[in-house]
Amino acid sequence: MVASPPVPVAVSAPASAPSERASELAAACAEASLWPLPRAGRTRVRWSALAELAERDLVLARLVEAHADAVAILAELGGGPVRVGSRWGVWAAEGPGRPLAARPAQDGGWLLDGTKQWCSGATLLTHALVTARSTDGDRRLFAVALEAPGVSAGPDAWAAAGMKGADTRAVAFTGAPARAVGESGDYLSRPGFWAGGIGVAACWYGGAVAVAGPLRSAVAAGRDDPHAAAHLGAVDVALGACADVLRAAADQLDADRSGTDWSDTDRSVPDRSTDRPAATTAAATDHARLARRVRGTVAQAASDVIVRVGRALGPAPLAGDAEHARRVADLEVYIRQDHAERDLAALGADVAATHGDWSL
Repeated sequence: MVASPPVPVAVSAPASAPSERASELAAACAEASLWPLPRAGRTRVRWSALAELAERDLVLARLVEAHADAVAILAELGGGPVRVGSRWGVWAAEGPGRPLAARPAQDGGWLLDGTKQWCSGATLLTHALVTARSTDGDRRLFAVALEAPGVSAGPDAWAAAGMKGADTRAVAFTGAPARAVGESGDYLSRPGFWAGGIGVAACWYGGAVAVAGPLRSAVAAGRDDPHAAAHLGAVDVALGACADVLRAAADQLDADRSGTDWSDTDRSVPDRSTDRPAATTAAATDHARLARRVRGTVAQAASDVIVRVGRALGPAPLAGDAEHARRVADLEVYIRQDHAERDLAALGADVAATHGDWSL
């Protein structure tokens, strides 16, 4: 594959970005750029870092997860490393209406035209990986510097309280310069696509742990309420199952090393997982099935945690604890990113067609 020229770097936040949030995001993105790449032997470490960040600040984790995903995509598709100080997003949602269009430019690059919906971090980021339809109708991935001419974020029309801070807007492109990353279809067909989807679930998990905190504290403080204790027990079952499937998925992805660049092994995040089994030479994991299982497990568990904490503690935490209320609202919106019954239907069809193995 012929290397593409680098995207012009814009390390400062757009003028409309809240400087404090942009600075916080920049620091977190700089750290995330050093995380181990997925499927490179230390995936548990990567997802643990995401979960810990999400437990502290779910909105920040949602934005940093996209930056970390962009770093992994660029590494996998030969797009090169990101520059220090840059903050990347991945804008790949394609809703109804005309898709974003890409046309060749005279200088050998590409120009983007149209509007992209669901662009999180629209005024907080410096760069984005964006999917668009090329002139032959194929879906391709492009890297764009967001301060380049022809890029304009729309107004803040986000009505929900949850994920309000993620700054999700429509972004208009009018002859915006871009460069192709990989070839047509590579974004969805690359081996790391489904690993990135599980990274989102690691964020959901961290958000659910944070929501469960007040219930754990109440029972630990000696609250005389057997129903609250029972709800806490059920929450522990749900979160324990999430932790187990995330760890197992990380191990399976790391065991399937085909096509992985192991130059990542010297990255600086400390490895806290000492009980990971050695990689095997077993057949490659069905990553789509694995990701749908994990995402479905974690999304359902997160929803159950929200319900059980509410039933155990009543309205008081939502009414009197602004931080808890924000965490619940953020998590409720974020887990809607799960494809729900569509993914379950695809999983069921796959299991029926291949006689999926349920043995231990």
